[in-house]
Amino acid sequence: MNNTDFPSNFLNLLAGSPGFDAENFTKAHQVSDSPTSIRLNPFKKSNIKSDKQVPWCSEGYYLNTRPSFTFDPLFHAGCYYVQEASSMFIDHILHYINKETDGIKVLDLCAAPGGKSTLINSALKSNDLLVANEIIKTRVPVLMDNLTRWGTDNSIVTNNDPKDFGRLKGFFDIILVDAPCSGSGMFRKDPAAMEEWSEANVNLCHQRQERILADVYPALKEDGYLIYSTCSYSVEENEDILDWLCTEFELESIRIPIEADWGIVESQSTQKQAWGYRFYPDKVKGEGLFAACLQKKESSGDVPPVKDKEHQKANFKEIDQVKPYINDAADFFFFKVNDDWLAINRHHKESLAILQRYLYIKKSGIRIGKLMGKDLIPDHELALSLIVNKDQFLQTELNKDQAIQYLRRENITDLDVTDKGWSLMNFEGHALSWAKLLPNRINNYYPKEIRIMSRAES
Repeated sequence: MNNTDFPSNFLNLLAGSPGFDAENFTKAHQVSDSPTSIRLNPFKKSNIKSDKQVPWCSEGYYLNTRPSFTFDPLFHAGCYYVQEASSMFIDHILHYINKETDGIKVLDLCAAPGGKSTLINSALKSNDLLVANEIIKTRVPVLMDNLTRWGTDNSIVTNNDPKDFGRLKGFFDIILVDAPCSGSGMFRKDPAAMEEWSEANVNLCHQRQERILADVYPALKEDGYLIYSTCSYSVEENEDILDWLCTEFELESIRIPIEADWGIVESQSTQKQAWGYRFYPDKVKGEGLFAACLQKKESSGDVPPVKDKEHQKANFKEIDQVKPYINDAADFFFFKVNDDWLAINRHHKESLAILQRYLYIKKSGIRIGKLMGKDLIPDHELALSLIVNKDQFLQTELNKDQAIQYLRRENITDLDVTDKGWSLMNFEGHALSWAKLLPNRINNYYPKEIRIMSRAES
């Protein structure tokens, strides 16, 4: 049972919202639990038994019961992401607006913890680029961890204020702004959110949303797409923002096709009749969401190119040492950050140089590891990546109990080891990270900052 002691005047304020049904909305919060849904990683096929599919996302599935994801090694291997089903509608928008385009650049502006970033990444090709930005520094590590688990090499994580992107004029083909909001769409999933809600906070969020959108707008190229979303039901944070966008900027509303049986409410803003899509928990199997898509019809200019001399001088001897550890090494640009070697698709070399000039980068491509003489000390990112050349390493298959011991950074029991050297520690064929196999012991190199801390499955 969920708390339905809604904030004062909350239901009255929503009375005029498109598609809002106070009686059924209240009932949904009283008698139904928040559904559990996951989105499969298309790049890491697994034997996960999924139930009913989320209708607007081909890789999204509802689960009949909520398992303990902490104690599922396939979760830690990046085979799926636990994501609220309504949020997966962004996947449907992306596939509609980005049918055949190749080599696009996408910005997820408010990206942590990474649900929408991994969703975007799943929809992109290898020569497309995702920049996942998180404004709040303390939220960046979880974003990096989730993108590392996803395994792709075409993402860059930044930690910048939206106004910093204004200097990247016309750089991005698609920008997603999943804006900070008053959070009413999460009331069923997180009843504590009701304590934070107020009319004053709705108005404050509206002002913040306008500021964020105005700051990032110059970074969108002409004919590029702006996807705007919130987890709020308030018109002030949704349709009113669309009216403001279409008034202040040269933006054209895009109507997204939906199926009637999905239960999504299609709305239009009062002044500009801009299309929006509302999710109510009494109408869809999911939480509250608002989403809209607009296309830019003016130019902001172009970001100046970066000259080749601004790249570091390549150390070809070390690069030749690193290449064997990567599949299709000729497709990658190799570069060094401190003592670590990293790799990113060659298509993104110039983009990386531009972003390095204007932004604070926290993660780019895949971190391969450090060279110690002729040997590589492999990084956790390499283990979970899709580009690791597994033929260069030992591989050790773990059962579930052993995998949990490994993920806790404990000694692994009942494991016969005959070889020695760096080994990928696998569960059902999917890498979890590294261990160093020695004649009389196993050194567990699973990163301590993400190890399982809980002692019992619940």
